[in-house]
Amino acid sequence: MDVLSLIPQFGNLVYTIVAFVIALSVIVAVHEYGHYIVGRWSGIHAEVFSIGFGPVLWSRVDKRGTRWQIAALPFGGYVKFLGDANAASGKDEDAMNEISEQSPEELRRTMHGAPLWARAATVAAGPVFNFVMSILVFGLIFFSQGVTKEPLTVGTLHPLPGTAQGLQDGDEIVAVAGQNLPDFDQEGSWSDFTDALPVEPALDYTVIRDGQTIDVSGPWLYPPLIQQVAPRSAAMDIDLKQGDVITAVNGDPIFAFEQLKDHVESSDGKVLLLNVWRDGADLEFALAPRRTDEPGSDGGFVTHWRIGIVGGMVLEPATEPAGVIASLSGGVQQTMRIVEGSLSGIWHMVTGAISTCNMSGPIGIAETSGAMASQGAQNFIFFIAVLSTAVGLLNLFPIPALDGGHLVFYAYEAVTGKPPSDGALRILMGVGISLILGLMLFSVTNDLFC
Repeated sequence: MDVLSLIPQFGNLVYTIVAFVIALSVIVAVHEYGHYIVGRWSGIHAEVFSIGFGPVLWSRVDKRGTRWQIAALPFGGYVKFLGDANAASGKDEDAMNEISEQSPEELRRTMHGAPLWARAATVAAGPVFNFVMSILVFGLIFFSQGVTKEPLTVGTLHPLPGTAQGLQDGDEIVAVAGQNLPDFDQEGSWSDFTDALPVEPALDYTVIRDGQTIDVSGPWLYPPLIQQVAPRSAAMDIDLKQGDVITAVNGDPIFAFEQLKDHVESSDGKVLLLNVWRDGADLEFALAPRRTDEPGSDGGFVTHWRIGIVGGMVLEPATEPAGVIASLSGGVQQTMRIVEGSLSGIWHMVTGAISTCNMSGPIGIAETSGAMASQGAQNFIFFIAVLSTAVGLLNLFPIPALDGGHLVFYAYEAVTGKPPSDGALRILMGVGISLILGLMLFSVTNDLFC
């Protein structure tokens, strides 16, 4: 065995693990800080704030008596409040009895002796902080990117092989192939516009340049250009890259992304031979499309063959600054889309409408973390925000040991006037932990064998 040949693989593994640990640590820190700060505001004392589990690598105690620590196993975290027996906020009966005997007024500072509203607010704050983080990150990305300038203006042009390019940076595009461009905010109008374009290698563009309206020739508006490669996809496995242009499939020349899509969707999973242009060099790749379940327009899922690439226009549109309100609104909408898509996916997996292989576990999430980090800081930050939404949603599920399970117990207490018995809570917590471990085992199995 050539040991040197293993170095790149080892480097990729380390990169993936580091990206995963960073993503998870950020999300856990935000989640647990939500519990901590709302608990503090509610009069509940936090004894320990930990990022990670196991042996403590670093710690310090602040002026309020809370120990902040980083532990050796960076795969989660917790806040242990006064009166808690463990990281899952189980009740420490001995500690509670001792506090009750020595200082009854101290009971108010425990998680289990605080008023119902304080406990509920403290528990709910973790998922809420995850959602708020996602909204702010998405909003910041939208704000930094800006909104597409109208009329559509050429910001930069993507290089394409062997194609006459009459467009220039700064051109305002008025029409393509004789069709006037619609406004971006007209729902469905853009897809109608592109569907009506003639499928030809070159199109006539009517543009305003230096105050004059002229006609120039340019390539098809949506060429087979790779603008993004999906993590854990067939395209990523063979090392296709952003900026690659696919010029032929199985020997058939193509000039439009739709032509590539037709080849992939009609492949039935058979291997495709791709000719790819990359930075002036002609390359050849072979890959087999994979069956993928995607959200449909009716709220369900539709199965397609995919290779895992995202295309785009031949040009990068010029942008103008986006307002703070519009950016935050976009952040809220993006977060809601992730929540709706996640709930729909879970429901369709439970009902058998789509494969349970759509559920990823820690290995899959780690691979995706590394893949997104390799595509740039913005893609990695975007992924962290997506994962933060997923973590917030998962923690709201009504499973004992999760935040949602605790909220169910508090709802029961609000209705009946008393909490569930300690014995019932112990049994339910055990069931909840078993369910969580079973789900983790199932997802890891998916990562390994799907």
